[in-house]
Amino acid sequence: MQGTLSSNVAISVDSLAQQRRRAIIATVLGNGLEWFDFTVYSFFAVIIAKLFFPTGNELTSLLLAVATFGVGFFMRPVGGIVLGVYADKVGRKAALSLTILLMAAGTALIGLAPTYDQIGLWAPVLIVVARLLQGFSAGGEMGTATAFLTEYAPAGKRAFYSSWIQSSIGFAVLLGAGVGTFVTSSLSADSLHSWGWRMPFLIGILIGPVGYFIRSRMDETPAFSAVTEEAKSDSPLAEVFRRFPRETFASFSMVILWTVCTYVLLFYMPTYSVRTLHLPQSMGFRAGMFGGLMIMCFSPVVGKLADRFGRRRFLSGAAALILVLAWPMFAYINSAPGLVSLMVFQGVFGLLIATYTGPILAAFSELFPTKVLSTGLSVAYNFAVTIFGGFAPFFITWLIASTGSNMAPAIYVMIAATISLVGTFYVRDPRRSHA
Repeated sequence: MQGTLSSNVAISVDSLAQQRRRAIIATVLGNGLEWFDFTVYSFFAVIIAKLFFPTGNELTSLLLAVATFGVGFFMRPVGGIVLGVYADKVGRKAALSLTILLMAAGTALIGLAPTYDQIGLWAPVLIVVARLLQGFSAGGEMGTATAFLTEYAPAGKRAFYSSWIQSSIGFAVLLGAGVGTFVTSSLSADSLHSWGWRMPFLIGILIGPVGYFIRSRMDETPAFSAVTEEAKSDSPLAEVFRRFPRETFASFSMVILWTVCTYVLLFYMPTYSVRTLHLPQSMGFRAGMFGGLMIMCFSPVVGKLADRFGRRRFLSGAAALILVLAWPMFAYINSAPGLVSLMVFQGVFGLLIATYTGPILAAFSELFPTKVLSTGLSVAYNFAVTIFGGFAPFFITWLIASTGSNMAPAIYVMIAATISLVGTFYVRDPRRSHA
């Protein structure tokens, strides 16, 4: 009898371990593919500006294109609230499966949209609609994915598990920049502008069925399954604002640097390389691949270290270093523009972004209880991303043109680092036994 009981316990433990492995794989693949869909637009903003927003003025067209990139962020708080509440009420699995289908639909609309020369004003309208749909989907992704992985994480490994979400974003940057490098290096300018730019978006269409298949086969998290219907919040959104205002503010302030680093130091750099440094577009993509690789590889390493040594020292240290290095690093690539300087730039910031974001989601998840976790994270994350990240390319492009200074992005990053550095002091590291 005792042998049978021991055998059943071993099988149960092994089954849970398999569920955890599947949870990491499904979340990383799904989240990475979602981010690829959402951000590949920024990599091809220069071409999209010419094809969908022709104004006769190159700067105006680019501003319209990057503003449309920001339009998608208006829907992120809406998507975060709607899908976050849905995840807290119905389940993480159902919400994650829905987000990836919505993202693929928006990507398909961009990839198949006729240009301005073909259908006139309807062309930019279609792009805006597609970005709104993508924004709604992305709004529900981060909070739900974080809740999913942290609820699966065993004791003492919450930062390591959640760090794989940031690693998947690095994978998306690597994949997007890799596709960008291929099409810009292997196609002529005419082919690139006529059909080549559509390739990443058409690849993204495949993400819908593949991602849905992966996520529909996931098991619901044990923590959410253990919450009874009576214990679930009737209004997760109201409860977040009523009972957790301090936690929401702390999360919001720390997300600011995360989103600015992502959208300025990673996704905007191919455009900055072309428009400001006057380098070939393929060079910016190659450097972007290196930055994405650094984040993909080092985020889990930092997450594992943060489980052992605490979250705050990594968060505060990385924010301080980004604040100190932003100005000299931008000055460096402007004084010596080229592949080497861009690789050094992306390598340094890739490592610092991994250090900052590796433990950040674990820190957030420890601020909210299970019944409002997805909603709380979605609200704090998406409002910060909308305000400081979505329109960062637009403001930076405009500031560079207005001031004539190529250092405008550095100032933006430094302001974000200062705010988030203050926010990191709200983090209280749990004891390892409860991490």
